[in-house]
Amino acid sequence: MSKLFTPITLKSIEVKNRIVMAPMAQYSTGRDGISREWHLVHYATRAVGGAGLIIVEATAVEPRGRITDHDLGIWSDEHVPGLKRIVDSVHAHGSKIGIQIAHAGRKSLSKESNPVAPSPIAFDKDFRVPEELSRAEIEKIKGAFAQAASRAHRAGFDMIEVHAAHGYLINEFLSPVTNKRSDEYGGGPEGRVRFLREVLTEVRKKWLEEKPLSVRISAVDTAMELDEMIEIISLLKDRCVDIWHVSSGGISPRKVTAHPAYQVPYSEKIRKTLGVKTIAVGLITTPELAEEVIEKGSSDMVALGRELLRNPYWPLTAASKLGVDLDWPKQYEVAKI
Repeated sequence: MSKLFTPITLKSIEVKNRIVMAPMAQYSTGRDGISREWHLVHYATRAVGGAGLIIVEATAVEPRGRITDHDLGIWSDEHVPGLKRIVDSVHAHGSKIGIQIAHAGRKSLSKESNPVAPSPIAFDKDFRVPEELSRAEIEKIKGAFAQAASRAHRAGFDMIEVHAAHGYLINEFLSPVTNKRSDEYGGGPEGRVRFLREVLTEVRKKWLEEKPLSVRISAVDTAMELDEMIEIISLLKDRCVDIWHVSSGGISPRKVTAHPAYQVPYSEKIRKTLGVKTIAVGLITTPELAEEVIEKGSSDMVALGRELLRNPYWPLTAASKLGVDLDWPKQYEVAKI
């Protein structure tokens, strides 16, 4: 029996298989941040294709937190109806759905506002120098994450993922490369993790205890080794995080040499060292490789990104290759392998 196609329980939800659609920015909305028809079709198609869990792209908790002026937003009640349409459509096709709530920090390219960060250090010469966040502004952003969680609940999402990876705001607080603060939000790991800890505390006040919470992390990066990230996660184990989505990189412009499953060892060590659930991601493209990752206990779920852009129906064909008799949509049964 294929372990890739066994269900997994995350708090009160049961996901029908271990296949996750990774959050991928679509840059397909306007200044208002409201979802468009593109988003509805895009996510519903992957549900038709059989992914167990779909995670909506990085969705900004405030306007200046967008990566670009074409990213989704969740900073206003006006965003809720469009997001609910996406949720309802995904549910109608048998998948669970989460949303990644995010703030771009110094990597924001929005022309509507100035970027902000823990310290006034630009990403590179092509990016603006961000404004250093005051304590009052930190409180405001924590509140924005909490309100985003409330709106996500009202839209019907099954899971929230807090984006703490890829060099965006929360990751900027975690990394000594971007966090040069001398107050309680800087210094060693305990200070640098404070912002994420407080964000999670505020999010949990608005997000029902029985619903799962994920955090996406960059396990390794410039000046950040895996053992330090494991220490940071250990400092957060009391924050009710249900699964860790393990990626890498993004804090600096350094190019990553990628190869199939190149980030899986990070997931495996975090999972086995700390006894937590993980999602592995990173050039996992074949059914055999995805099955091996789950079979070996390297992660609890596998996330596919570009492969699900190329082939929205990857889970259906993967099941056939792994000898699993999966139900196909009746409209597509004529093509079942």
